[in-house]
Amino acid sequence: MTATPPVEPPGRFAGMGPLMLVWSGQAVSLVGSAAVRFAFVVDVWSAGERASAVTVLSLCAVLPQAVLSPIAGAIVDRMRKRSAMQLADAGGLLVVGLLALLHYLGQLQSWQIYPATVLLGACAAFQLPALASAVPLLVRKDQLGRANGLLAGAKSAAGICGPALGGVLLAFCGIGPTLLIDLVSYAFALVGVRLVRLTGDRPAPKPEPGAPRRRITAEAGEGLRYLFRMPSLRDLIVNFCVVNLVMVFGFALIQPMVLLRADSTALAAVNTAIGAGGVAGGVLMAAWGGPRNRGRGMMLGIVGMCLSALVGMAFADGVVAWSIAVLIGALLTTVVNSQMHAIVQTKVPQEWQGRVFGAVMFLGYISVPLATGLAGPLADHVFEPAAAHGSGLFTVLGPLLGDGPGSGMAGMFLLAGVAGIAVAVWGLASRSIRDIDVLLTDADTPTDDEAEAATAAEATQEGDRHEVRA
Repeated sequence: MTATPPVEPPGRFAGMGPLMLVWSGQAVSLVGSAAVRFAFVVDVWSAGERASAVTVLSLCAVLPQAVLSPIAGAIVDRMRKRSAMQLADAGGLLVVGLLALLHYLGQLQSWQIYPATVLLGACAAFQLPALASAVPLLVRKDQLGRANGLLAGAKSAAGICGPALGGVLLAFCGIGPTLLIDLVSYAFALVGVRLVRLTGDRPAPKPEPGAPRRRITAEAGEGLRYLFRMPSLRDLIVNFCVVNLVMVFGFALIQPMVLLRADSTALAAVNTAIGAGGVAGGVLMAAWGGPRNRGRGMMLGIVGMCLSALVGMAFADGVVAWSIAVLIGALLTTVVNSQMHAIVQTKVPQEWQGRVFGAVMFLGYISVPLATGLAGPLADHVFEPAAAHGSGLFTVLGPLLGDGPGSGMAGMFLLAGVAGIAVAVWGLASRSIRDIDVLLTDADTPTDDEAEAATAAEATQEGDRHEVRA
């Protein structure tokens, strides 16, 4: 009798080939898009050297993603995920291709960059929920943390490599070749998506004949309603949104504070550290996969984020200390975001994931203009004057943070960090968040009734087989 060799468990990275094919295409596309965004900023700045022009350009990129994400998520749930990703990449390719055509015809003008940025933001609104909801079709459930880490790391790497590539191309070739590089990157992403096979990728079932078809606007709000009718997901998303608001508020102050206390070279180093931290976080998640208890791990990660990137920035002095603080904060941000995505991918049924990720994107992006719009005026008109005169809160904070330039913003970092830590501690104290993996059944895990029905069916089939043998 021959002994059966033991079955070895799958390797840490087994089965991730399809994801790596999509990841490589998306990584190249992200670098190309970052290079073009850098070229856009330089172009609109050169047209009039106005900071408001650069701010408006940033809003043109962010607001379409925030506003259109719920609708995009609903559309993604109606179609195959592969088709949704291809549609988003094809849209970006079309927009950039039109700009390249205008450039080489000598018709490209600075004002045309703004509507083009809006259209690219709209394409991104479709790309992100489509890609996030496609990940569970590409890897096993235990690989979701690694997969999300790889995607987040690619985005951070693009934030470093893209502007560098854009700067070199602009200096030696101009904006035309930069647009052509982005065209090639979109084509590369399209090929990667086209070649991969997504197991279980099916469009939503068509309505019964004669049944009224639901409006897409009605379905757009279902992602939010789904999140808020499940206590654990509701509490987690509220916690996540408050922390996101606090972190965006803090990161909006990094550039002005560093420029006020140092110079543009120091700011370049700090920005590079942020990107490097994101890449390091992606590599860490790809190797580790994340904590077993994802709810508790997220909250502890948020505590670390706030201690390093906010409280640490308040007390740090000099470019080295600033860079270390934001690097650790960016690393932990990638870990936290990867776990957040993995929870949604695990706990939400596949047919709902486009709408739910659209809702998560909406709640995340809507905080960007709100926090950014509040941070600047509060720093200029409230905290910096109070720090200089030692009044208000700075009767207490002054001995800790000083009264020189940037001390007011350091106080804002400190307060934001304390607020974020308080929210994370609330999450740790809340069982609905801390034990979300236990309290909320996985979407592909059968309920007790379903399990009993399956067991009964198997018993019936076994009995039938015995009768046939008899």
